[in-house]
Amino acid sequence: MQNQFQKHIESEFPELLSQPFIIATSGGVDSVVLAHLCFNANLDFALAHCNFKLRGKESEKDALFVEDLSKSLSCEVFTKEFETEKIADEHKESIQITARNQRYNWFHELIKTTPYNFLLTAHHLNDSLETFIINLNRSTGLKGLTGIPSQNKYIRRPLLKFPKDDIRSFAIEHHIEWREDQSNETTKYLRNKIRHQVVPSLMDLNPQFLSNFESSLQKLQDSELLIEDYTNLLFKTLVRKKGEHYEIDIEKLNSFPNQKAILYQLLEVFGFTEWDDVYHLLEAQTGKRVSSSSHLLVKDRGKLVLSTISNQRFEPIKIDEDQNNIDLDGFKLKLNEVEKLGDFNSNVAYIDRSKLKFPLSVRSLENGDYFYPFGMEGKKKLSDFLKDEKISPHLKSSQLLLCNGNGDIIWVLNLRTDERYKVSPTTEDILKIEILND
Repeated sequence: MQNQFQKHIESEFPELLSQPFIIATSGGVDSVVLAHLCFNANLDFALAHCNFKLRGKESEKDALFVEDLSKSLSCEVFTKEFETEKIADEHKESIQITARNQRYNWFHELIKTTPYNFLLTAHHLNDSLETFIINLNRSTGLKGLTGIPSQNKYIRRPLLKFPKDDIRSFAIEHHIEWREDQSNETTKYLRNKIRHQVVPSLMDLNPQFLSNFESSLQKLQDSELLIEDYTNLLFKTLVRKKGEHYEIDIEKLNSFPNQKAILYQLLEVFGFTEWDDVYHLLEAQTGKRVSSSSHLLVKDRGKLVLSTISNQRFEPIKIDEDQNNIDLDGFKLKLNEVEKLGDFNSNVAYIDRSKLKFPLSVRSLENGDYFYPFGMEGKKKLSDFLKDEKISPHLKSSQLLLCNGNGDIIWVLNLRTDERYKVSPTTEDILKIEILND
């Protein structure tokens, strides 16, 4: 295994031959063997150990073991303790997510503040298979089925081509000691259940399953690269950057086969998960929207407009009586008087002008806001209305309102006007207010 490892480093990770790096070391067999392999290859490295304080005295013994390992390998060691359970409780997160976030935040800090340029983790082929099965269950698409990446920014994973059995055999053959974490044996967690129940069943069906999986994984990774290249070409054809947002030309998109697959490839990196809703936008009326945790996708006539969700507070804007065009954040409001009602969509509002008191204003949602939704009886809290409209919680703070000079909400932009300001048969002056993208 040592010779295979060194050849693998030379061909796939040549930067590790000349630059110092850190090995994330738990004390388990995988990370300890990785440290020995690097030591035998005369590479320049340090160890880093996280004490999550989850296993009492055993956690302390793990930390002492890694410190002793660093002495035997004549390398520097970094250790850090974390109040994992306390932080998980404060953040309302699982222990696993909290530990992962703590670990990688600290690793990132080490890379920034020490002379070491890379971080090595001891993920191996079995880990990649487990991740494949987990992602297969999550319906993540091709990217989720390509296993754990061997490189990601400053992180390197040189053991991904090696099965767990080879790593353990190397440790036994070379009399290498390691620490056993008993929590890895429980089937309480999904990954452990896959590790101890699903994978052994697959190996029983075919002893060559793991090597066949490695071959299939390589083909999937090659396919993903081809799709990425094709997606880059499509991006140049279908997507146009305009100011702070992007526009996808629906007519051009429809000229290609497999529009849904193309749309998925173009938007997958922006965190969207409700893909049926995204695909429905192609046929939806103007103003319909879908959001991820970071981005908003809006149907605007013949295009889909993608923009970043801003967490910054929108500063209220006044609209005087003689203003017809108002520049807002990434779009405009156009006001003009019309003789009759025209087409209705969520980008247009028709208001009884005689009921307006200038200056009007555009502002964000505030606690306690309410209005009288068009077509409904009585008033309703804006928070309840947005919930009924299935507006994601993280979008509520960025929802804009057009307000009258007396404080009334006239229009919840892109969604609903107020019943009190509707155009009736007796209305003489009709004001059309339209949202236009920059």
